[in-house]
Amino acid sequence: MTDNREEVRRLVEAIEAFEAIEDDEACAKAVSEALAQWPDHHSKLRALRQRRVQALKAQGKTWAEIGELLGGITAARAQQIGAGLSGATRKKKGPADG
Repeated sequence: MTDNREEVRRLVEAIEAFEAIEDDEACAKAVSEALAQWPDHHSKLRALRQRRVQALKAQGKTWAEIGELLGGITAARAQQIGAGLSGATRKKKGPADG
């Protein structure tokens, strides 16, 4: 994706900066520190996306339109995001879970 938003570009650049650290020990330590903080940030990003998807739906957009805005995902997946269902949540349900 060449026309990334500024925020996405900066995040990618930050990850690339880790790769540019030449010292193996320093790189491993820096990446470990970032990964230790990632779960909190990951949860915040998911919650933010859910709120914004719900806002788009409240503005009258269809699930299909929202799915297209989110990168061409299905309407069903857009609806799941709006409901706060992650891929991990969806995968945990087996055939016996109905």
